[in-house]
Amino acid sequence: MSEPLPLEGIRVIEFTHMVMGPTCGMILADLGADVIKVEPLEGDNTRKLMGSGAGFFPMFNRNKRSLSVDIKSAQGKEIVLKLIQDADVFSENFKSGAMDRLGFGQAALKKLNSQLIYVSHKGFLPGPYDHRTALDEVVQMMGGLAYMTGPEGRPLRAGSSVNDIMGGMFGAIGVLAALHARQKTGRSQSVTSALFENNVFLVAQHMMQFAVTGKPAAPMPSRVSAWGIYDVFTVKDQEQIFLSVVSDTQWQIFCDEFKQADLFADARLTTNNQRVQARDWLMPFLRDLFATESAQDLSARFEARGLPYAPITRPQDLFDDPHLIATGGLAPMHIHADCSAAGQTVDTLTPLLPLVMDDQRLGIRHQPPALGGDTDDILSFMGYSSAQTAELKIKGVIR
Repeated sequence: MSEPLPLEGIRVIEFTHMVMGPTCGMILADLGADVIKVEPLEGDNTRKLMGSGAGFFPMFNRNKRSLSVDIKSAQGKEIVLKLIQDADVFSENFKSGAMDRLGFGQAALKKLNSQLIYVSHKGFLPGPYDHRTALDEVVQMMGGLAYMTGPEGRPLRAGSSVNDIMGGMFGAIGVLAALHARQKTGRSQSVTSALFENNVFLVAQHMMQFAVTGKPAAPMPSRVSAWGIYDVFTVKDQEQIFLSVVSDTQWQIFCDEFKQADLFADARLTTNNQRVQARDWLMPFLRDLFATESAQDLSARFEARGLPYAPITRPQDLFDDPHLIATGGLAPMHIHADCSAAGQTVDTLTPLLPLVMDDQRLGIRHQPPALGGDTDDILSFMGYSSAQTAELKIKGVIR
């Protein structure tokens, strides 16, 4: 961006791993904060994850600097405490009590730096559940989301780390609010976000549905849709496409495009609510209507008439998405060999934050950091000489 980034000059010290805490730091970093990721000498375990976790570290740790230090040693702890003295934000997502045992608890750090905003990312907000170990899947199961996602009797987690990512987002929102309040009051605040409460927020619409109707919300595969036409259709050559008609105006356009004057004239289908009630016979008719059309032709016809539609896309297909490419939604990323369990250097593209500020995207200033890749620069900035840094490396205090 031509102007300074919104959080330029804000320093964040990050003690996080996995997804939730790193997401908060990534958002703050993308917005311009100097986020220093403090890692043990062996590195954040997230670097080594395989399977569905293989993309965690490169995705959620861009625009950060890595300081690899033994915080259990006196000299290592001293380095981090010096950093915190002048920091604006301290972010952590370890089990309750872990930071206190290490000497980085909220009370201790507030004594060191009264202006410090302390953000914690937990499984649960304080209460009867807060002793439990939480994961995204755990809270999806206990918070109603898995029930709503899967078919009857088959609870199914959502296909992304939705609570971890959104929990980190709410942590970042809390930090932004606390920074704004600090400007006005001169007082810092603590911020806590939690997976379970985030999940409850996600299913709140279904809670309110029950409150309003007195009827439990059905899981999504068997739900009563709010719209008459709002489904995945299997079409020519067994391709699939999502098609929808959600307003009475769109219904008129749809009937005109597909030469269905009789449908449009049918008094049972005049309004969206009537079409919802007619789904038991309307949907089979439409499935037969679309069965001989190709997904490409249906897409073209729906697009030409401004009707909502979507191809069924796999994540890997998005690297070639023409809209993302044309709008700069994907940025080049260099993934260092120690940022993944595969141990290979990769050059790829990665999605940016879904924001535009002054008509510009928030880009990548720093690639996902190599383990300890910024240790020397950070210590130099803090006033350590080259000889002192070399001695700390020999002693095994830093990497």
